[in-house]
Amino acid sequence: MKWVKENSLALAFLTMFLLAVAGQAVAGTLQFNDRQLVQGDEPVSVLQYVTSSTFAVDVAENWQSEYLQFFLFIVLTVWLVQKGSPESKTMGSMGAESDKDQQIGEHSGSHSPRWARVKEIRLWVFSNSLGLVMGTIFVLSWLAQSVAGQAAYNSERLSDLRDPVSWGSYVTSPEFWDRSLQNWQSELLAVLSMVVLSIYLRQRGSPESKPVGASHLATGVEG
Repeated sequence: MKWVKENSLALAFLTMFLLAVAGQAVAGTLQFNDRQLVQGDEPVSVLQYVTSSTFAVDVAENWQSEYLQFFLFIVLTVWLVQKGSPESKTMGSMGAESDKDQQIGEHSGSHSPRWARVKEIRLWVFSNSLGLVMGTIFVLSWLAQSVAGQAAYNSERLSDLRDPVSWGSYVTSPEFWDRSLQNWQSELLAVLSMVVLSIYLRQRGSPESKPVGASHLATGVEG
């Protein structure tokens, strides 16, 4: 039970994620089969649906927008600040900060990760590992969306007796960018809302909020 308590936040979100994916699979299958029946085609099972390009493109489309959001937020907050927001660093700490502030190299402690105590390329990789991983997941999910989206798009074109398109033609098509930008704009708006609303609004006990009594101008302060 101690392990569960210590990892309760991750476990809660993992559980909700799995339930959401399962719900999407069931709802998506019902919706897909409704279209199949209208077109005079055979319905498919849940397993057939979740292994289809239709399901894959919907999942990858959402994943890539989420990881784009986190990647941009992680990288941009190194250099950009927002006065009064707990989501921002303090006004005078823009940039990568000193080795002492980051507790690396000779300033590392006995409990510091091993790669924080080394130099050169390994230290650079570890120092930027969060952004690198988030950016990599974004690129991979973007590629997955483009491949699955091409397959789903071509399936629709073939059913309409039209010629399929190449991957290059698909990723430069209005279809692809309409799907992508719909998600990007919502994620960027969500980040903007969090950054700005947290200046003036509070959530008692949350590390994503300033203390209830903190000044609206307090920057980089978390509860």
